[in-house]
Amino acid sequence: MPQSKSAADVRYWLFKSEPSAFSIEHLAQSPKQTAPWDGVRNYQARNYLRDGVQLGDLVCFYHSSEAPLGIFGTMRVARAAYPDFTQFDPKSKYYDAKSPADNPRWMMVDVQLIQKFDTPVLRESLAAHDVTAGMLVMKKGMRLSIQPMTAAEWKAVHQLANAKLLT
Repeated sequence: MPQSKSAADVRYWLFKSEPSAFSIEHLAQSPKQTAPWDGVRNYQARNYLRDGVQLGDLVCFYHSSEAPLGIFGTMRVARAAYPDFTQFDPKSKYYDAKSPADNPRWMMVDVQLIQKFDTPVLRESLAAHDVTAGMLVMKKGMRLSIQPMTAAEWKAVHQLANAKLLT
């Protein structure tokens, strides 16, 4: 587990994944409940990973594209951005033949499970709450798999989940 950051240094993020590809259950069953967050193939999401997401940052795990949609728990960034090895593997669905090994195009981070929510915070609950209704994930057409969150949104998600607030 990475060292704790001061509250002023922590950034908050929402990472989206289709549960059939990688769910919070997959993360919970990973060795040390830690896994690489790979396969990001959008430049803005890549930029967030590369330039914004830092070791020790806190992350909401959002299940997307498959019902039920919502936040199923939280993670901590266990390793800062490094080249996504799947871009160099011709057998990977994330292979990118145009990504040079000496200047990789795609990045990933490692995440470690903090907690699975006993009751997920479904999209309908996010939409009904004053603070979380304004989250980027709630905006029409917002498809980015990596999104910043505010400290207020982080706190509100935990309140909606009736979960222990970790900062």
